[in-house]
Amino acid sequence: MTCYEDWTAIPPEARGAAVALGNFDGVHLGHVHLLRSLHAARPDLPLGAVTFEPHPREFFRPQDPPLRLMLPGIRARILHERGAQRIFQLGFDADFSHLAPEAFVERVLDRGLGVKHVACGPDFAFGHRRAGSIAYLGQKLEALGIGLTIVPPLTDIGGPFSSSRIRRLLQEGYPERAAEELGRPWFIVGAVAHGDKRGRQLGFPTANIPLGRHIEPARGVYAVTIRHPDGRLSRGVANVGRRPTIDDGQESRLEVHIFDTSEDLYGQTLEVSLHRLLREERRFDGLDALKAQIAEDVASARMVLSTLP
Repeated sequence: MTCYEDWTAIPPEARGAAVALGNFDGVHLGHVHLLRSLHAARPDLPLGAVTFEPHPREFFRPQDPPLRLMLPGIRARILHERGAQRIFQLGFDADFSHLAPEAFVERVLDRGLGVKHVACGPDFAFGHRRAGSIAYLGQKLEALGIGLTIVPPLTDIGGPFSSSRIRRLLQEGYPERAAEELGRPWFIVGAVAHGDKRGRQLGFPTANIPLGRHIEPARGVYAVTIRHPDGRLSRGVANVGRRPTIDDGQESRLEVHIFDTSEDLYGQTLEVSLHRLLREERRFDGLDALKAQIAEDVASARMVLSTLP
């Protein structure tokens, strides 16, 4: 997989693709539907995706809490796994944000990327202040000899699949429902950092992973699976939150207790998939009460995870 970031320096071998346009945060089933529809429309062309980094909302509203379902490298990987052969991850900065709709089509899509066909949803807007409409996009592309496929959104009883809907499910504590819309469990990726080793003192050592730019899901205790750098899978229990019993004043983080291991994980990058919220975060009357609750959490997580395929 090659991820192209500089739209002004695309090599000849990467040009000539059919590309889907979007932010693709989470690469959920609606995004997969878009990619498959594009491939069905132009199976003769290499399949690609055009996305943006950072997410435009992150650029325009940096003071807001993180909203990302996934980091850019993971997004590129999942897009590739879902069939995209060419991934154009365009830098979204002040200059790019001021491109007029005409410039985005002519300079970026046509001359820059050399695309042959484009697909997007019916609500796609582009260019400075999102001034470019679907009707305008179609007119400009047709004049340049580039095809366009407008793909209706994938919907269910709750409406269209969307990244914002999945974010809400995670923030409300329903990772299993988010997984249904993602087509896989939602996971947090990060390097294991040194903590205060309080979990080890309680008899449940944890790997501490900063949430970083990931959205913060509902605070509480989760049944989780862990993918190691070598591809191994482990099972465990994790806490997302600020540890109110200890009250260390630190920002929210992910603390993972991996079952049946004493492996040194410091510095390793782990993928932690959230499967079920076992309980909400709460304060306990001392460390003994917390330790007893963690033992119950471990038993609950083992039971939940025993039902996984």
